[in-house]
Amino acid sequence: MELFGAEVIASPSEFTDAGRKVLSIDPSSPGSLGIAISEAVEQAAQSEDTNYSLGSVLNHVLLHQTIIGEEAKLQFAKTDDYPDIVIGCVGGGSNFAGLSFSFLRDVLNGSRNNTEVIAVEPSSCPTLTKGEFVYDFGDEAGLTPLLKMYSLGSKFIPPAIHAGGLRYHGASPIVSELCSKGFIKAEAYNQQEVFEAARIFSRTEGILPAPESSHAIKSAIQNALLCRESGTAKTILFNLSGHGFLDLSAYESFLQGNLQEQEISLHKVV
Repeated sequence: MELFGAEVIASPSEFTDAGRKVLSIDPSSPGSLGIAISEAVEQAAQSEDTNYSLGSVLNHVLLHQTIIGEEAKLQFAKTDDYPDIVIGCVGGGSNFAGLSFSFLRDVLNGSRNNTEVIAVEPSSCPTLTKGEFVYDFGDEAGLTPLLKMYSLGSKFIPPAIHAGGLRYHGASPIVSELCSKGFIKAEAYNQQEVFEAARIFSRTEGILPAPESSHAIKSAIQNALLCRESGTAKTILFNLSGHGFLDLSAYESFLQGNLQEQEISLHKVV
């Protein structure tokens, strides 16, 4: 971003460029997407020529991303096939929704009844699997509107895992509603097993996946093994949403045995 002329300030930042303290957050904190959103909103509020649009959890973003699922359906039509299982990783939800919503539409209108849709998240930030379905803020400082979603609490700061894009306390209201109604299933894995799945995928396919995408890969492998054990043939679709070339330091930590899992403490969302 800096090569293209942007000024990049790591979050949580202690000061704005005007020298004024932004948030009472320890700069050594691992931060969270919620904190970064608060800082971005505050920065936009200070500038007359700047506006901020909340990103991946909002409805319009998810619906925009469904071009991914629409293209996937066209590819399946060319092979006269249809997925029995659809899998995507979840932070806020746009990645997952982009692939799955086109197939969920068929499930909801009754044209497909046997397609299972799985949302996969890190066990260190288990929003859908351990969060509460409540109204909560989308950011740490409470500057955004309240959203009805699964949440770990807007003050929740997840451990500094390498799948940074999945470190968000909340989930999309649409994804949350689908999960609460049982239309999608949520799973959570720790980063050690996720990176092991990435290694298997790299050696099998010759593609180095992003840590975020490797959560979906882990679930795909698990479901493929279940099919083998039961002798059942199923078509599994997952979203390989990014490559891992920007995450080589994470893979180095994994290969050297330095990946650490941290216990998380969950509190009731107020």
